[in-house]
This record gives sequence, C-alpha cells and structure tokens, in this order.
Amino acid sequence: MNRLARPTNGRMIGGVCAALARRFGTSATTMRVIFLVSCLLPGPQFLLYIALWFLFPSEGKAARTAW
Repeated sequence: MNRLARPTNGRMIGGVCAALARRFGTSATTMRVIFLVSCLLPGPQFLLYIALWFLFPSEGKAARTAW
C-alpha cells in the first residue's frame, strides 16, 4: 500500500480523493464519485475533507518527512 500523501499531479481541489484512491488501489474518479454520493448523506463530509487536506502532506513534502 502507498503512503497517504497528496499527489502533485492529478488532483482537482486538494488532492485528498487522489491520495485515498492511490492508497486503496482505485481510480481518482471513483473516489470522487464516492465522496459526492456520500455528501447526500447527513454527516461532516466537507469538514473531514478539509481536515484531511491539512493532515495529508503534499507529495514533495512527504519525501522529506521522517514519518
């Protein structure tokens, strides 16, 4: 499995869906559709997306961090 890092290529807004898609071996489009469908359900999906945007390092920065 790949590390959770937002890629520099192929991201639309923050790269969270692209990072999760790489991690779980699906396409980024599939992950984006899953996210959009989940937005129809009640819950904090947008807050979770924003939190993951700040928690996942960018791909260039992930190579420099020790963990």
